[in-house]
Amino acid sequence: MTTKPFYVNGEWRTGAGTLEVRSPYDDSVVAEVGVPTDADVEEAMATAATTFEESRRLSVAARSAALDHIWQRLAETAEDNAELIAREGGKPLKWARVEAARAVSTFRWASEVLRHGDDELMRLDTEAAFGSRIGLIRRFPVGPVLGITPFNFPLNLVAHKVAPALAVGAPIVVKPASYTPLGALRLAELFAETDLPKGMYQVLPVRSSVADRMARDPRFRKISFTGSADVGWYLKGLDPKKRVTLELGGNAGVIVHSDADLDLAAQRIAFGGYYQAGQSCISVQRVLVQSEVYDDFAARLVKQVESLKVGDPMDPTVDVGPVISKGDVERIDAWVKEAVSQGAEVLVGGRAEPPFYHPTLLAQVKPEMKVCREEIFGPVVTISPYETFEEAIAIVNDSRFGLQAGVFTNDLNRAFQAHRDLEVGGVIVNDVSAFRADQMPYGGTKDSGFGREGLRWAMEEMTEPRIMVLSHVPL
Repeated sequence: MTTKPFYVNGEWRTGAGTLEVRSPYDDSVVAEVGVPTDADVEEAMATAATTFEESRRLSVAARSAALDHIWQRLAETAEDNAELIAREGGKPLKWARVEAARAVSTFRWASEVLRHGDDELMRLDTEAAFGSRIGLIRRFPVGPVLGITPFNFPLNLVAHKVAPALAVGAPIVVKPASYTPLGALRLAELFAETDLPKGMYQVLPVRSSVADRMARDPRFRKISFTGSADVGWYLKGLDPKKRVTLELGGNAGVIVHSDADLDLAAQRIAFGGYYQAGQSCISVQRVLVQSEVYDDFAARLVKQVESLKVGDPMDPTVDVGPVISKGDVERIDAWVKEAVSQGAEVLVGGRAEPPFYHPTLLAQVKPEMKVCREEIFGPVVTISPYETFEEAIAIVNDSRFGLQAGVFTNDLNRAFQAHRDLEVGGVIVNDVSAFRADQMPYGGTKDSGFGREGLRWAMEEMTEPRIMVLSHVPL
């Protein structure tokens, strides 16, 4: 098999040694990717630093033209991109196609936000002592960016770091997940077709220890990390002067009140809890149902979960694909068995069949169980009754996480109450926590993260405002 090269300083290189990318479904080798040497890593960091002097001066026209080229090429190659996502990460093809389409949207939105502009004029003749002055506020990139991305969205979560960086004129080096480096390399292929300075985007499929060294390097002024909470907060503590955005985990709650459309809620929860084999930080994990409709709703949800098709991710009719690794299947199974030993009831599933863990719905759970307390990151959902809406909000908030939550209700006051009182970064009304539009502000509270993604917000996180005061001007 030909070694797939990585991308440094505008060059495709094979480095020293290879990394095997294996299908989570059948363990076949999807690709062999070159591993950068220490010299490659040092050159990538040095290139990002020197390129910044050029990239920060690029015109809006140059940056937006490159972003437009990338999203148009992503649209042209959408089916190939979806198949790549499915093969390297095991995501069912139907959902891989959704991710491929979202990557198009992510780059398109970056171009649109950039063209819209964010410069601001501020009148400063507000006090007699100031005289006749006006301020011009512009945002400038803080410096080179290190992007560290997870396995579960190998194309679009890379896009959420690369697109805003290119938009603001900040060079970015991406360290993709070892399980799924091919999406980042596909973006590098499209980036290489643009006229941007070649050092503006580089891809290093390196070990975590090398990424740790990169994160400490002062030439990176900004880190954008998506992954586990423990690693994310560790990175944030490395350098208090470094800008850091953390998009971390969760154990998302969804509230189903008695006035909700129960069929809609059951259908969407069956999607939101299992579509990625539960391997999403905003996957539905805890479902809370008002007691008067609990039995009715549980029966509807069981029916929906039982209808999900598990199997080969390349089969376009499959809903649930494999878990990323055998070790994760074993961990998920152990957590479910522990919950059952503590009194939980399996309504659906509850069995491992590597590389799959069958979609599982647990009732009679207790808040202290791991399946409720921690992020399971697998196709396991719990369901519990509640009496009052306020009680449901309190249960959702009883978590160290706070990324997103879903609320099914037809009462506008309850929707606003949930928006006010839920301690999360996003409240999704009449849909599940797993909903995300790529242009919206996205991020969490508590252990779920720091800062926000979503194109305009990510661009703000990668820049800082600078004011120029014009004095003694006629106003």
